[in-house]
Amino acid sequence: MKDQAKVIAALLVGAAAGAALGLLLAPEKGEDLRGDIADYVNDLVNKAKDKAQNTADSVKSYSNNVVDNVKQKFNGAVSDAKDAYENVKDKAQSYAENGYDDAKSKVKGTANDWNNSVQNA
Repeated sequence: MKDQAKVIAALLVGAAAGAALGLLLAPEKGEDLRGDIADYVNDLVNKAKDKAQNTADSVKSYSNNVVDNVKQKFNGAVSDAKDAYENVKDKAQSYAENGYDDAKSKVKGTANDWNNSVQNA
């Protein structure tokens, strides 16, 4: 029974394939059918092109957004680094000035002490 079902299925598939080939190769009506098939294929190709273009546009938009975000973060990091540099520079300058003033006053104090010691001797 199973063999008979396989034979019948094969005959039906062969008949459908033969009918399709007959329609495609028929002289008059087949030309119309081939034209319809060509139109259908062209429509599919155009839809595929549209989808590919939409996908490319989406990818381009996404990549532009990513690049813009990276630029903003980089510029923020550069700005933070500049601010930190200026802060350190100002502190270093302040420490240097204070250290200079302290050293100057100590030298003056020591010089005055020696001067007083020499005059009192």
